[in-house]
Amino acid sequence: MAGVVLQKVVKRFGEAQVIHGVDLTVEDGEFCVFVGPSGCGKSTLLRMVAGLEDTSDGMIRIGDRDVTQVDASERGVAMVFQTYALYPHMTVAENMGFGLKMTGHPKAETDRKVAEAARILKLEELLSRKPKALSGGQRQRVAIGRAIVRGPEVFLFDEPLSNLDAELRVEMRVEIARLHREIGATMIYVTHDQVEAMTLADKIVVLRKGRVEQVGKPLELYHNPDNRFVAGFIGSPAMNFVAGKVGPAGSVRADALGDTIAFSGALPPAGSAVEIGLRPQHLRVIDGTSHRVDMTEALGGVSFIHVSASTGEKLVIEAKGDVTPPIGSQIGVAFDGNQALFFGADGSRLR
Repeated sequence: MAGVVLQKVVKRFGEAQVIHGVDLTVEDGEFCVFVGPSGCGKSTLLRMVAGLEDTSDGMIRIGDRDVTQVDASERGVAMVFQTYALYPHMTVAENMGFGLKMTGHPKAETDRKVAEAARILKLEELLSRKPKALSGGQRQRVAIGRAIVRGPEVFLFDEPLSNLDAELRVEMRVEIARLHREIGATMIYVTHDQVEAMTLADKIVVLRKGRVEQVGKPLELYHNPDNRFVAGFIGSPAMNFVAGKVGPAGSVRADALGDTIAFSGALPPAGSAVEIGLRPQHLRVIDGTSHRVDMTEALGGVSFIHVSASTGEKLVIEAKGDVTPPIGSQIGVAFDGNQALFFGADGSRLR
């Protein structure tokens, strides 16, 4: 196995630059997830690592090799795509072993590697079936098996679960996490789903417009985001943001919350505008009439209450149990000021 290092990596399509000097180290055996909104460059960056896109500038290393100009077939990587890309006329075993057959591996060796991959992925009873007889989750496991059979140094996943329904996505997340534990390979995984990122990753790389916004462990990014973008992107439901105005002696007034929050960090001058971030679980419903209920999502063990403040700003409150105030009713909102995060006008975190 091997780690991956990107140094000042740039990608241009003609005059348009889409990846802007990315520096990143993925350690040997690490599960790294690229996450960000559509169009942020995460799939392009993955394809550059795979060798499916040329690198305009910078260097890519896999293990101790500079592979920047190396052909994709010689990089020692295997890629699992969003689409399964299985041959419909071949059985599961033939699909999984096809790459080795084309490179001239002996049949006995191919059969052994297919059998081992089938064991890892629990596909032994399906080896004689063709893709049309498989469920979506089974087809995706075959596609992953095809990658395992190749014995790559690095596994690359490009939104592999996006074609599956919600239940299968959860099941396959568990399967991929188990696969990583069992084979210990370096894996780079692209998704727009931050829940997948949080549950799978050793390390998350948050991308926006071709630039790395922050790199860290999932809970590091959740609890200690560097800027407003990361704070709003990581976490479901998303963090609430309300306008604040700096007052005297390290205080910030939030009209949407009807209160002042103390802050011991560095603030801009009194009267300056800032933003305050609070996660839904750090708000709670109390008696009062300060906020109007717009909608309630009752999920059984937890409810998400969407409200509007008198300022017009929107908030989501997480409430335990079956808390379902009627739409249009008025409630009060309290908050834990110790959990508040503060952001400057440029979106940077105030600390």
